[in-house]
Amino acid sequence: MRTIILAVLCGLVAGCTITKTPEFVGGDRTSGVVRLAYDLPPLQNARVDQYMAQNNANRACQAWGYATAQSFGNPITTCTTTSASECLNEQVTTSWLCQGQLIQSNTAGY
Repeated sequence: MRTIILAVLCGLVAGCTITKTPEFVGGDRTSGVVRLAYDLPPLQNARVDQYMAQNNANRACQAWGYATAQSFGNPITTCTTTSASECLNEQVTTSWLCQGQLIQSNTAGY
């Protein structure tokens, strides 16, 4: 019972902080821009797992032939689900710039 009361108070008073991992949602290979995003329900605050975000951005850039990714700009928040005039879910999108050229080694001799 105490846990339920604390959960309700957390949601009503200040919102709960949850850890989010941004996932690949698109981008442009030619310009080397990767977009990662996560959903954010109402009354919740997000703490982004920066290590995993960097890892996901690097992986997307490397799939396109780049070496690494660097975050740039401010996150863009978009309401994705509404009911009347209330936003029921937001999507937070971050942009990453792919940098460098991936050097592929020849491992045929090993």
